[in-house]
Amino acid sequence: MSGEKDGPDTTGLAWFKSSYSAGDGGQCVEVAARPSRVHVRDSKDTTRTALAVQPTAWTAFVEFAAL
Repeated sequence: MSGEKDGPDTTGLAWFKSSYSAGDGGQCVEVAARPSRVHVRDSKDTTRTALAVQPTAWTAFVEFAAL
């Protein structure tokens, strides 16, 4: 899955935390989708640059992870 780092255009995105995230401070990710990119970031450090992937790559990742 190829990815690229986002620029500052992620400020207006609606971020959603992983359903596997627990309240115990474990490792979590947040995702925000746009038609041309899916943005992924660390939910514990939202100031770091997010990763952006094509929607088809994200779909393939989610399907693989669900196995």
